[in-house]
Amino acid sequence: MIIFNIISLLGGLAMFLYGMRLMGTSLKEGSSGTLKNVLERVTDSYIKAFLLGIVVTAIIQSSTATIVITSGLVAAGVISLDQSLGIIIGANVGTTVTGQIIRLLDVEAGGSFVLRFFQPATLAPIALIFGICFVMFFKIRKSDNLGNIFIGFGILFSGLLNMTAAVSDFASTGIIDKLFSNLGDNPFLGYLTGAGIAFVLQSSSATIGILQAFSLAGNIPFRAIYSVIVGVYLGDCVTTAIVCSIGAKQDARRVGIINILYNLSKSLVVLLAVVISKNVGLLDWVWDVPMKSGGIANANTVFNLGCAVLLLPVVGLFKKLSFRIVKEEPAKENKYADKLDALSPVFFSTPALALRSCYSALMCMFDASYTGINKAYDLVGKFDEKVYQEVLDEEENIDLLTDRVDNYLVQLSPHISENNYILILTQYHKVVSEFEHLGDSAVYMAQCAKSMYDEGISFTSQAVKEINLTRLLLNNILEQANSAFSKRDIDAARHVEPLCDVMSSLTSRLHDNHLERLREGQCTVRAGILFSDLLSHINDVSDTCSNVGKATITRVYPETADNAHSYISSLKMTDDYSKEYERAHSLYFNQLIT
Repeated sequence: MIIFNIISLLGGLAMFLYGMRLMGTSLKEGSSGTLKNVLERVTDSYIKAFLLGIVVTAIIQSSTATIVITSGLVAAGVISLDQSLGIIIGANVGTTVTGQIIRLLDVEAGGSFVLRFFQPATLAPIALIFGICFVMFFKIRKSDNLGNIFIGFGILFSGLLNMTAAVSDFASTGIIDKLFSNLGDNPFLGYLTGAGIAFVLQSSSATIGILQAFSLAGNIPFRAIYSVIVGVYLGDCVTTAIVCSIGAKQDARRVGIINILYNLSKSLVVLLAVVISKNVGLLDWVWDVPMKSGGIANANTVFNLGCAVLLLPVVGLFKKLSFRIVKEEPAKENKYADKLDALSPVFFSTPALALRSCYSALMCMFDASYTGINKAYDLVGKFDEKVYQEVLDEEENIDLLTDRVDNYLVQLSPHISENNYILILTQYHKVVSEFEHLGDSAVYMAQCAKSMYDEGISFTSQAVKEINLTRLLLNNILEQANSAFSKRDIDAARHVEPLCDVMSSLTSRLHDNHLERLREGQCTVRAGILFSDLLSHINDVSDTCSNVGKATITRVYPETADNAHSYISSLKMTDDYSKEYERAHSLYFNQLIT
């Protein structure tokens, strides 16, 4: 009965789409770190960018993903709109690789033992066997990811086989021949059909794959297929443009618009080429010939590659048109707008790029806090209202970055499964609040300086010398914390702890010195209170850096996460810690005496 064939067809389609998604997602996760590095090195050469777009899309099996990622990189300022042009065209060519893989459906083994291995009926179970072995029995790095790639490949071909089996039952009824005969008589209807299916499935590769499956069960001629293939180009790029436009800045939206303009031009070029070729008799040999899976894959590749060669030299025109469609908007005044724009949902499917955006924002927070702390020290020596306001304004920027990074990490979390990325995400969750606290400490120190200025209070020469000494030590601590986080430097992370303990001892000694000066009447009570407050904030900065060092250690040694304090305690019992502590203690306390 037809109803059961339809159910079988839809089931096969579901398997095919799921297999394609699983394979594509796993490929993106496994290659996102490399993908990030490669895309960042793209040059202004359209040819190199074009080749890069082909390679990246062939690897991750999705032109939509490549273009959306490119849109995000443009928004983040990593690459320019000009650099994205070649990638866009290359992505449209790279997506044809999937069809060339699916053409294995045409393989006829005959009596050949070797060729039987390349038939989907054999490849599918082999891929599934390899996949489940990697997932269940191998514990090498990224084994789960590699296993999912194999499983996705196996499910994809199993779905194709299911579809072709279901469709073949329709062949005897003549339904398929009649359906595609109507499309061949009405190219416009074929164009709309291809566009509609690609838009619903959000994948040109999947749509071409379905067409290849149908070709095995019916006598579908070239005249009925070419318009459907061309329609696929429009349906797929509309979805891409919509995704690129969600919450994006102008250049990122222009990436999606350029992709639409290119695919409309590509459709027009192919349709004109087919009409002209048919009228002069160049297509008589293939016009009414039934197309197989390989023929459809070849037609799709020739259409895309030919249009790329013709349109790549004039790609600048698409850029100009995109500026007419997406108008320039007044730039928003925000010092870190590019870092905020880089925290884009389009990177969720490529964790390395998403985490890179977080890293970049976090480093801005740390650098801003570091600068603010030193400005606060300057204000203690000589107050300047302008510098004071700079510290306050920067703290607002740090708070904004904190909120955006924190929310972004929460949204990113469900999209991350690889252990290495989970460790990075966990570390970033820990340090984002620590970096915000550094910014708050800079403000508190600056407020102490303002209170001194407003109340006409000054420290004694000895107190000033002591504060300057804490600055030397604190900058050393901040430098070690910076190296620990930015370079994942475990040695720097270990250096932080003894220096922080020296700071604790130093501030304790300075507090005692202050009490002695107070008893001797060398300073006022109010000056003493501000001096003590300043020491407290300095010590807070030191403690915060200690937490940054611990977060780095936990990332490198995940086994210490459950009992970080125990690990630190054991660290303090080592000879290296003792030597580092004694060296730093002597260095700074000797300066205190002299």
